[in-house]
Amino acid sequence: MIVDQAAGPPDTAPRPGHVPVVIVGAGPVGVTAALLLARRGVRTVVLERHHDVYPLPRAVAADDEVRRILQAAGVQEEFAALARPARGLRLLDARHRVMAEFPRAAQGAHGFPQTSMFDQPELERLLRDALARTPRCELRGGAEVVGVDQDGGGPDGGGPDDDGTIRVTYRDDAGEHLLRADAVLGCDGAGSRTRDAVGAAWEDLRFEERWTVVDVRTSLPVRCWEGVDQICDPRRPATFMRIGEDRYRWEFRLRDDSELDHARLRELVAPWVDLAPGADFTVLRQARYTFRARIADRWRRGRVFLLGDAAHLTPPFIGQGLCAGLRDAHNLTWKLARVLRQGADERLLETYESERKPHARHVIRLAVAMGWAMTGGQDGAAAVRRGVLSAAVRIPGLSTAAARDLGPVLAAGPLVHRRARRRGRSLVGGFCPQPWVTVDGRRVRLDELLGDSFALLTAVPPTPSLRAVAAGLGARTVPVAGLGDDGRLAAWLRAGRADAVLLRPDRVVMDVVPSGAGDLTGTADWASLLHTTRSPLPSRRSVEEGLSRSTT
Repeated sequence: MIVDQAAGPPDTAPRPGHVPVVIVGAGPVGVTAALLLARRGVRTVVLERHHDVYPLPRAVAADDEVRRILQAAGVQEEFAALARPARGLRLLDARHRVMAEFPRAAQGAHGFPQTSMFDQPELERLLRDALARTPRCELRGGAEVVGVDQDGGGPDGGGPDDDGTIRVTYRDDAGEHLLRADAVLGCDGAGSRTRDAVGAAWEDLRFEERWTVVDVRTSLPVRCWEGVDQICDPRRPATFMRIGEDRYRWEFRLRDDSELDHARLRELVAPWVDLAPGADFTVLRQARYTFRARIADRWRRGRVFLLGDAAHLTPPFIGQGLCAGLRDAHNLTWKLARVLRQGADERLLETYESERKPHARHVIRLAVAMGWAMTGGQDGAAAVRRGVLSAAVRIPGLSTAAARDLGPVLAAGPLVHRRARRRGRSLVGGFCPQPWVTVDGRRVRLDELLGDSFALLTAVPPTPSLRAVAAGLGARTVPVAGLGDDGRLAAWLRAGRADAVLLRPDRVVMDVVPSGAGDLTGTADWASLLHTTRSPLPSRRSVEEGLSRSTT
């Protein structure tokens, strides 16, 4: 992929004990954040209390938006080699009759299968391999963080350091160490120590159930439809999915905490596989989990941020736990890099929580609703539910609509200008699709052409003021005509009644040029946040002149 035009020259020699960003936790969210920051010229140290990848499977599903994020991190090709596209989701009754089916497309708007199954340890290994190849990233294993202090006295303590840095204390086999950082990303899971440093508390979204998860490897013929089965049986709800060539997962809500012996497991999996004594059926993991729905009441304090499970916990029924964390990383990293490397306004960082928290809450509520559909009510309620679902799925287009992307349009904010919205057809706040395009005779995905910074897609010749804004942002200007995408981007612009769109680095539409208008609609709202004071972008004067001309 093309390296960010705004990444700039290599970092200057670091001060002893200082690193621009410390990331606490080397799971997929933390390592992806490090890779995304590295592409924008920001050095990181990742601190992980374990020495190696946790070897047992956990997360198993990714959507097409997350595949696009992995593309931005530079690991998409490796991930494609281990991912398995899934057909979608089925809701089954207690007798395993199909109540509803929600198909997922082989290629979604982001250019990848709408649902892909994978093995989390394999994903973590390829992410760490990429981290090891990246000079701006350093992973320190066996390093347990014991303190994060940006005030000189804990979360409620005294004044900041003279140099404004955050102190991160960690222990390893050699003793206790101190790092000073300009920012800290807490990607350290549900038991996050960073959450304590932020002073955050959990908001309970009122779902808590104990389930048993069983991961299996077998060569036996398994009856599956290459998607996810949700068994909506209040007495014995369950989930089943195929993960890999010979890998499968079952999740059961059981009435007691007893271990599953062979006889009971055989009974539970009988609808999918005939498990004769001595058959090739290896249980890789059997674990009991408490599925919870929670969200932190605050995600940031100063330049300490929460991401992933440190900020939100979702039941697994729609496969969005890990996906939500990777969305956090994609949303935050470009903003943080622009502040640290290019001197953008500190208020830019406030948009992380205001944009991501409503979406995280939305996804958690969807997962809780699915959980209650599977497990809530008695037999009478289950019968009513089956009737309602059976009638609903016969409505034309409903199943397709229910299976659309789980990323709703971002709410209005400084980086989502919504005054351009007309008759509900504005593109602002949504994602730009990613078709295949032709560049110098090569077929590549759109983001490989756009690079890692801002981009201006236009169906008409840009005005001088529009060119000035693009130059001030370091945005690549790309005419949509002649891209070899079968006219997909041009049709998308026409449907949104726009002559051009300004894309953020995370490929969200920040602003539009309405048809016939000639210029962007909301420059005055976001220009002050994105204005930069340091190279490699144009000088302060040229940026101010370009942005002020557009505003005028």
